[in-house]
Amino acid sequence: IELKEYDKAKFYFDKALLAIEDLPSIDDRIYYKSVCNNNIGYLYLKSEDYEKGAFYFEEALKNESIVEEDELLYSNLIDNLAYCKLHFANSAQLSKLFFESLEIRKKLKNSTAIVGSYVHLSEFFYKQNKIEEAVKYSLLGLKEAKESKIPSNVILALKQVSLIDKNNASKYSSEYIRISDSLQIAERNSKDRFARIQLETNELRAENSEITARNKEIFGYFVIFCLVGGMLFYTRLQRMKIREESLKLSQKSANEEIYRLIIDHQNKLEEGKELEKKRISQELHDGILGRIFGLRLNLDGLNSSIEEEAVNLRMDYLNELKIIEQDLREISHDLNRENLVVINNFIAIIDSLIETQSKNNKANVYSKITQKVNWDKVSNIRKINIYRIIQESLQNINKYAFAKNVSILLKLDKKGNLNLTIEDDGVGYDANNKKNSGIGTKNIFERTKQCNGKIEIDSTIGKGTKIFITFPPEIEPKTTTDAPNY
Repeated sequence: IELKEYDKAKFYFDKALLAIEDLPSIDDRIYYKSVCNNNIGYLYLKSEDYEKGAFYFEEALKNESIVEEDELLYSNLIDNLAYCKLHFANSAQLSKLFFESLEIRKKLKNSTAIVGSYVHLSEFFYKQNKIEEAVKYSLLGLKEAKESKIPSNVILALKQVSLIDKNNASKYSSEYIRISDSLQIAERNSKDRFARIQLETNELRAENSEITARNKEIFGYFVIFCLVGGMLFYTRLQRMKIREESLKLSQKSANEEIYRLIIDHQNKLEEGKELEKKRISQELHDGILGRIFGLRLNLDGLNSSIEEEAVNLRMDYLNELKIIEQDLREISHDLNRENLVVINNFIAIIDSLIETQSKNNKANVYSKITQKVNWDKVSNIRKINIYRIIQESLQNINKYAFAKNVSILLKLDKKGNLNLTIEDDGVGYDANNKKNSGIGTKNIFERTKQCNGKIEIDSTIGKGTKIFITFPPEIEPKTTTDAPNY
């Protein structure tokens, strides 16, 4: 309306009326319809189509509850209705509406609306040819406008009083022009500020566009970096996989070598066993049996003699038999020791490993391995893994622990579990920090897992390291009466 584009304004007001019909509350529909009709009436008032304006104001006033719901709206409706009718009805009864509206606006202390009422009353009395009344209300309007300190109110009041008060028209006109010029300058400054704001906004938009382009470029570089990084990571991962496969092949080869050594050791033991059997057989045949045969012939010759010399000879032959008995007992013990060596061939391999490692390390190595296990019936994979775990642990101790004493215990518990304990009094490490777990430690874990075992590593910096591994039963433990129980 203020831009005087009345057709567009009417178009949107009609849309508003249609939208009001969709409101769920009837009271809301009635109230907002009154507001919209007031705005349409004001549109026609500004376009000087006063009859149409009066029609819409009267439509709005059909809502009788508007007096209580919105006093300011009611005062605007009756003031605008009276102003429209002033231009085509020219009725003296209109003053009632003007004054009613003025009283409401005074009660509400709305300065702009009060100035509007005084201006309309001034026009009304001027048309009634009551010049003094017209001047009076125009001056009241000017006074109210100046007290409100609102420039638009002052200009409206000055314009009206300059038209009505002919005697002082020049004074009011010059003041009107001065304030109007001031407002134009202020408006021009506002436009300049707006132009500057718009220029700065355009500059900011250009800067934002540049930043956006730069961000896109950075994002592009970031994507490329991620792609390159991903490719490098994938390549490294593949290399690690290849290395892991290579280590597995090496481990497999080492396991096969250990297995071959175990077989060779067993073959050598069997070989030694056969040689020992031949030696004992020869000793029995050539020594013991010959001596017994000679003694038997001599005793047969003395059985019929009772001479003292014969008696003494029989006593010498009996003593000889005692010596032969002692020799037989020693041969029996040698056979038992040979059987013990056969039983403990795996233990001998472990002892050999410990002895080899001890030569490369200043630490005192103490080992105690159970003889309650028939190692020939234990699976080769388990024996190989136990061997490799002990070997890996000793190598780690030699490299990093700086230990003075090392203890290796391999024994059975009451449940038939095979427990391996490897303990040192070295420098220790933080076992909870995964970064401290090297390939050797990971191999120990992996080998324990292959045997379905459980592993615990207890280590504190400065207090040494203890590795405790439990292997579940694989075979029934061998029961012997002469083997030590610990």
